[in-house]
Amino acid sequence: MADETEKPSATVAPLRKAVPCPICKRPSAREHYPFCSNRCRDVDLNRWLSGSYAIPVADDEAKADEDDM
Repeated sequence: MADETEKPSATVAPLRKAVPCPICKRPSAREHYPFCSNRCRDVDLNRWLSGSYAIPVADDEAKADEDDM
């Protein structure tokens, strides 16, 4: 009879490929994905709220808006 305390070994494949933290490039942690820590998550949030991240606008789009008026 098999020992009841032994459990079969199973490996679980990760759902996503590991990516480095976008702030400091260390390996990301599951709890803070895609960041490595709560600190890096807060740094990223601060950059968004302060306007450091912005979507660039082409000059052609600005001219097109003026022509519509």
